[in-house]
Amino acid sequence: MENLKSLIREVPDYPKPGILFYDITTLLKDPVGLRAAVDSLADHYVGQVIDRVVGIEARGFIFAPMVAYRLNAGFVPVRKPKKLPAETAKVEYSLEYGKDSLEIHRDAISEGQRVLIIDDLLATGGTAAAVAELVESLGGTVAGLGFLIELEFLKGKEKLTKYNLHSVLKY
Repeated sequence: MENLKSLIREVPDYPKPGILFYDITTLLKDPVGLRAAVDSLADHYVGQVIDRVVGIEARGFIFAPMVAYRLNAGFVPVRKPKKLPAETAKVEYSLEYGKDSLEIHRDAISEGQRVLIIDDLLATGGTAAAVAELVESLGGTVAGLGFLIELEFLKGKEKLTKYNLHSVLKY
């Protein structure tokens, strides 16, 4: 997977000084790299029963539908408030400086369905933990969480210890 790292552009001081941003758009435009990234996310869960794959807005929307296709599962978007047209369930969670919230259609997940949550990046784990809570509030079982990139130094994995977690690349 180290070859995938070479396809990710590192942008220093973005979005603010002192931050090193991992830009995946350079990986996305590479057909071999994109396929390897999606395969690496999906292969970890092949052979497991997965009913739905949840993608977290926005970059989770890139990978989750392709993983869902590979696993013969449905895709469910989790979005910022007021973006979904039907009745929603909502979760609020804390950020470093404030709060945020996400929504899912109430009918997107049924009682007992096994759900895989996919996003591009695991940082502090707050967003992923909130989405897992949202899935469970609808009666779903979190079968796992998959990330293209994990920033290990931020220790987000520590908030997600009760889940099957897979990260393709670790920094």
